[in-house]
Amino acid sequence: MNIFKRLAKIGQAEAHSAIDKAEDPIVMSEQAIRDLRTDLDRSLEALAQVKAMSIRARNEAEEYTGKAEDYGQKAMLLLVKAQTGEMPSPDADRLAKEALIKKNEAEGQVQRSLGEKAKFETSVAQMEANITTLKQTISKWENELRTLRARVKVADATKDLNKQLSQMDSSGTVSTLERMKEKVVQKEALAEAYGDMANTAKSIDGEIDKAIDLRGAKADAELAALKEKLGIR
Repeated sequence: MNIFKRLAKIGQAEAHSAIDKAEDPIVMSEQAIRDLRTDLDRSLEALAQVKAMSIRARNEAEEYTGKAEDYGQKAMLLLVKAQTGEMPSPDADRLAKEALIKKNEAEGQVQRSLGEKAKFETSVAQMEANITTLKQTISKWENELRTLRARVKVADATKDLNKQLSQMDSSGTVSTLERMKEKVVQKEALAEAYGDMANTAKSIDGEIDKAIDLRGAKADAELAALKEKLGIR
């Protein structure tokens, strides 16, 4: 039963370790920024498409405006021709009426295109604001990421140092240092003792030599021998 409990605890520890690794703040932040950049790319692509539709609506409005003006001029020319007798009035009126219908249709297309253009421009403004906010958010979190990297390095270094310190036997280390210090003191005392002994031996020899005065005694013996040889008493 205890074995199964231990195995369960080991499995839980490994699971927690895997979760911790999976939730690494640097890795998660980098992935989040990549996701934001993906969103930014999509937003820029969508903005380009909406701007293209706005430009197309503007071009259509200009095109239909030109058509409306053209049909209006044609209707006027037809009526002038009828008035000058260049063509029958019924035909001129019929064609002028058709031209005016075309003119009204073109003007309707102008209004529709202008309405679409206005909607697209509103969408463009909103999207540009969102993109600006998104860019600012990305820039902010890139700066935050640089700070996070530095903080993680400091935290890891501090953790490793504290871990090493917690595993050190400081009392044992201090005890060893004290023992080494005591040994050094003993060696110094022993060296001083031998020095004292050497100085004592030298001082005794000096006293003996001084008391005997070997040089003086030798000279006296030689002087006595010389007098005896010469017969001097």
